Amino acid sequence: MDVQEQKPFVIGLDLGGTNSVFGIVDQRGQVLATNSIKTQSYKTVEDFVEAGYEAMKPIVAKVGGIGQIKAMGIGAPNGNFYRGTIENAPNLSWGHDCVVPLAEMFSEKLGIPVGLTNDANAAAIGEMQYGVARGMKNFIMITLGTGVGSGIVINGQVVYGSDGFAGELGHVTMVRGNDGRMCGCGRTGCLEAYCSATGVARTAREFLLNSDEPSELREINRDKITSLDVSIAAGKGDKMAKSIYEFTGEMLGAACADFANFSSPEAFIFFGGLTKAGDLLMEPIKTSYAKHAFEIFRDKPKFLISSLDDAAAAVLGASAIGWEL
Repeated sequence: MDVQEQKPFVIGLDLGGTNSVFGIVDQRGQVLATNSIKTQSYKTVEDFVEAGYEAMKPIVAKVGGIGQIKAMGIGAPNGNFYRGTIENAPNLSWGHDCVVPLAEMFSEKLGIPVGLTNDANAAAIGEMQYGVARGMKNFIMITLGTGVGSGIVINGQVVYGSDGFAGELGHVTMVRGNDGRMCGCGRTGCLEAYCSATGVARTAREFLLNSDEPSELREINRDKITSLDVSIAAGKGDKMAKSIYEFTGEMLGAACADFANFSSPEAFIFFGGLTKAGDLLMEPIKTSYAKHAFEIFRDKPKFLISSLDDAAAAVLGASAIGWEL
């Protein structure tokens, strides 16, 4: 019996800004058991690793113990695939101003190999192995959540660049000069500042402030409006809410037109909470792309929504790293 047969499972960790989800995954890509902890509930990374270790115990026990686990893969914000580190992640209280050797720490704790990559890259890998990107060798995954992330796949391989951080498409500059919104990265005018869930909420506040148009969004405290509120209102036919999604889709489509120039992807695949708006977002993206794209790329890429639910895609993608160790 070879090593693969002796150790038929891997652990995938989707490390998010709010929750960290651990999953046991088999060779067919089935998530057999999960457990989670609150990412920000720990003052130090040592405390986080200890809590993660305790959370993994019961789900590892369900498949016969750590002797049945081949390896662990982690998808994390600001994750460096080459070094197995999280580096200066602005949304992690225990990792925002330092380099955290998280893969090494979990490896020492568990006694198995551990690999780590950026969370958006993990989602792309999961989609390529188990979702709508199966069979594709060239596509761009765009994650639309609290921020805007991306995973770029060219010739069947995730693009990591020289330092492990390639593919930060959420921080391309869409609005230059003094009119650009401040982004969480410290720069202005980034795609993320407009097309993330928080960006949509900011757009809603601007529209409400600069227009007298009637909208059910006016019934909500302006400072507490969320992208979900906008989606619900748009689904009811609210004109302002629909205009907010048109504004967002126009910018995303223009960005994709630029992205197509460097990799000529088969598809743009969208993943994350904002995609629940469906055609309210996707139709403006397609229209904008067609308007802005270089002619030779105009009719080539598909525009798809991930077929995997938010947690599964990231856990499966992270677990795929484990199979390669």
